Amino acid sequence: MSSDAALDVFDRRESEVRGYIRAFPTVFDRATGSTLVDADGREYLDFFAGAGVLNYGHNNPAFTRALIEYLEHDGIIHGLDMATSAKKAFIEAFERFVLEPRGLDYKLQFTGPTGANAVEAALKVARRATGRSTVVAFTNAFHGLSLGALAATGNSHYRGAAGVGLDDIARLPYDGYLGPDVDTLDLLEKMLDDRGSGLDLPAAVIVEAVQGEGGINVASAPWLQRLREITAARGILLILDEIQAGVGRTGTFFAFEHAGIVPDLVTVSKSISGSGLPMSLVLLRPDVDVWKPGQHTGTFRGNNLAFVSARVALETYWADSAFTEAIAAKAGVLHDELERIAADHRDQGLVVRGRGLFQGLACDSDRSLAGRISAEAFRRGLVIETSGAFDEVLKFLPALTISEEELGRGLAIVRASLDAVLATG
Repeated sequence: MSSDAALDVFDRRESEVRGYIRAFPTVFDRATGSTLVDADGREYLDFFAGAGVLNYGHNNPAFTRALIEYLEHDGIIHGLDMATSAKKAFIEAFERFVLEPRGLDYKLQFTGPTGANAVEAALKVARRATGRSTVVAFTNAFHGLSLGALAATGNSHYRGAAGVGLDDIARLPYDGYLGPDVDTLDLLEKMLDDRGSGLDLPAAVIVEAVQGEGGINVASAPWLQRLREITAARGILLILDEIQAGVGRTGTFFAFEHAGIVPDLVTVSKSISGSGLPMSLVLLRPDVDVWKPGQHTGTFRGNNLAFVSARVALETYWADSAFTEAIAAKAGVLHDELERIAADHRDQGLVVRGRGLFQGLACDSDRSLAGRISAEAFRRGLVIETSGAFDEVLKFLPALTISEEELGRGLAIVRASLDAVLATG
């Protein structure tokens, strides 16, 4: 059956809102590690990892075994916010492997299953805790597409679909937005301290340490440290959105760790379950946890299968430094080859961005180039997406467990795809 015929039912019945199927037009059937296989048996190397959901690869055998055993034991699957053995074990593992080693004291709020649910809850509790409504967000931010999260998202493509006004957000420039020589926090600090600026004292500032959908923009450690100082001095809550940049993606469990700061709230989703099962968390300082019972709920906030694989992921990969050391080694391989590709195509003005296994090749001089490389790479057996306001950045998001051989093979496909695209004009 041809690809077009195989996809016919999706064209016929699925909403026009579908997106990734257009970039990767085949019917995927199975996957292991960093390999996807379509219904015709063709293999694809995965540099997409479910948009950052599959940090530990597809069908990680450690997680699969644990899930099968749990199901065979008739373990609770749907639990709302009731206490279950699976949830208890996850909380204890998170405390042991994440919070205690980093000296962090957070309460855990289990929200609905998506990252947007976590952002909605964080914004709501920040406003309740402070009694203020304004939230500062940054240019090129992406925090989700439900209305509260969408208000904090920068991209006009997404904002234009809202259908209503998006209120109570003040937008300010992210680190580097005005060039490398401008500290954009000068503007934030001036506006906060000037009664004539029109910026009322915010409830919170929400920020990504590395902007993924916004184009792999990295906030420097000094910028994040100053942001923490500015917010702390004025009683403004600092929310770090770690939904895509967290859970090891930048080399440490949290992307903000390299700055040595402690946010007031942290949103976590995507890879936290390990297996790709839906799960989201808000981490809150105990004094910010001002909820009354039942004030923020969600039918699927108790996905116990996700708790099982999330626990196993923490136990398997975060008990010592071996995993982060392996990420650092592969990140070096990725960065060095991307710099070589950029140097070999200086006339294209390519720029390498990112940290860890969260990197991008920006093509600002030809905003269509990244998309054309992605399409050609797919034809050659590599799944890789784009990001940025104009999809001008080729986005490298491989599984953290990818082998160096697979990483090298994928990079070779990218190089060949770039050469092929340039050769055809």
